[in-house]
Amino acid sequence: MTDRTRAVDAWESLYRAQVSILRRLLSVFPDDLSFNEYDVLFNLYRQSDHAARIRDLTKHLLLTQPSVSRLIDRIEARGLVTRSRDPHDARGTVITLSEHGLELFRRVGALHSTAIAREMSVLTAAEVEELLRLTRKLRGADPTARVE
Repeated sequence: MTDRTRAVDAWESLYRAQVSILRRLLSVFPDDLSFNEYDVLFNLYRQSDHAARIRDLTKHLLLTQPSVSRLIDRIEARGLVTRSRDPHDARGTVITLSEHGLELFRRVGALHSTAIAREMSVLTAAEVEELLRLTRKLRGADPTARVE
């Protein structure tokens, strides 16, 4: 077997594992928040002030900029985020997690993290550490850096 074939096999295995786990996680995801909406709230929560410019937020999501804008319109209408002008650049828009959004994120996040822990429980602690090291390396990140 060639190195190229082995690399393709490894990639396919990684991709299939991710798809299988994501499908199981989505099957138990609460009805009051979509996975993409949760992803926006999650990425806002990770910011020190729970706020981000739309263009910066888009970098962390697996959606196009127009899709992100429509998604933000929907969650803003539900009171999960607020929108304001960037004080440093009038052309930019800042999205901030609202109190209601923070409450919902924390509730769904607790359920989601429990489901993730259940999925990952098939791995030993050493295997989890190795998986972290390998995925960081694949992303081009410092393999010793802390995952946020």
